[in-house]
Amino acid sequence: MLEGMEEDGIRSELRGLARSVADREFAPNARHWDETEEFPEPSWEALVQADLVGITISAEYGGSGLGDVESTIVLEELARADVSSAILCQLAVNGPSRVVEHFGSDDLKARWLPKCASGEMFMCIGITEADAGSAAGSMRAQLTEDGAGYRLNAYKNYVTGGHRAGACLVWCRFPGSKGGKGIGAVLVDTSAEGVSVVGTHKKMGLRGCSEAELAFDEVRIEREDVVVRGDPDNGDAFRTLLGHLNHERCGNAAMCVGAAQGALERAIKHLGERETGGKALSGHQGLQWKIADMTVELDAARLLLYRAVGLAERSGGTPPPLESAIAKAKANLAAKYVCDEAIQMLGGYGYSREEPVERIYRDVRGLCIGGGTVEVLRNFIAQSLLAGNSPEGPAWRL
Repeated sequence: MLEGMEEDGIRSELRGLARSVADREFAPNARHWDETEEFPEPSWEALVQADLVGITISAEYGGSGLGDVESTIVLEELARADVSSAILCQLAVNGPSRVVEHFGSDDLKARWLPKCASGEMFMCIGITEADAGSAAGSMRAQLTEDGAGYRLNAYKNYVTGGHRAGACLVWCRFPGSKGGKGIGAVLVDTSAEGVSVVGTHKKMGLRGCSEAELAFDEVRIEREDVVVRGDPDNGDAFRTLLGHLNHERCGNAAMCVGAAQGALERAIKHLGERETGGKALSGHQGLQWKIADMTVELDAARLLLYRAVGLAERSGGTPPPLESAIAKAKANLAAKYVCDEAIQMLGGYGYSREEPVERIYRDVRGLCIGGGTVEVLRNFIAQSLLAGNSPEGPAWRL
């Protein structure tokens, strides 16, 4: 299942480029974005200058036409330095633009994708509402018929970067829909009449990339702005959109792996430099075991992640849902564990906001919620196996 996963020249160069951007642009400013809760414009510009924001968009529209393995490599390296800045790349390479390219009309793709590939346009996605988080089927966002088009009324919460985005992919109900039936998606220009930023959330972590509240009041939606059309008689469009979130789930896992790698490296560095009683901390067996356990957990998460994105590459499509859920759940829990242990090993320094591991811990805690909570993923994994499905691997024969 992992054949062909060795990095070739292009992937190795891509990893080096992403690491260079992370070390040169992200790391020196990460604390600033966290403290001020400002949108990291220089981070976005650095990503644009490095041509990283369009790597998964087809060359036809100005991108590089790469896939999930490459986006995983990039996100892992970027998050090693700053998760808040890495999320900007996550939205660009695994977010709305991929939905538009996979499901949008030729006209829609021609209008929007070149702007996304060049970095001229930053897109966000509106799914969550006050009463519809993990239970997305409970959303109230509604389209109503209006001549040849529609009117959109919606209030979307926790829209990552929504206060900065030029367009928003809004999940909403098409006329006559109920429950999970009839939910689709439209692309909305955020400068359109009726679109407003109501506010942003003050968060525990990921503070450099705020979550916005966006209101859509009688916003005009033309038929050609529909990306995925919802049918009130079935939930096919909704399932299509949910399945496409596997790109984002793998991206989330990649950022967790990268952030945890950064925390592990900080812990190893500290153990080698700090002495107690004339002996380096790295000489204590108890701390050595902690480093070993952290490494095992982190590498297990990384291998599960690359299995999922490797399967997407092999099939030429989207990372499979079961393997993506397993990868994200493991990466979320492993990152939380590794960062917690890193703080413990750094002692008071680890608990200080002057030390990056404190920020990293707060950032990965948010990743355990976004893109599907660990609890929701556990439910899905168990239900899948109980229904007779099994993850890719020679040992599984359900």
